[in-house]
Amino acid sequence: MGIIALARRYERDRLEAACERALAINAINCSTVSAILKSGLDRASPATEPIKATRSHANIRGGAYYQ
Repeated sequence: MGIIALARRYERDRLEAACERALAINAINCSTVSAILKSGLDRASPATEPIKATRSHANIRGGAYYQ
């Protein structure tokens, strides 16, 4: 019922963007979507930095070491 109430108060595009953002951060509940809409984060582009590769170094063991 909470998402339906948000749909009455906010435009469809904003609600869709807020839901996508909530899914991206794995916080899937109505209060998170509501907070995203209230703070305007649905309008902001997500700050995603490209994943940087780890530099090779003799002291870096890697994931296979811990298997």
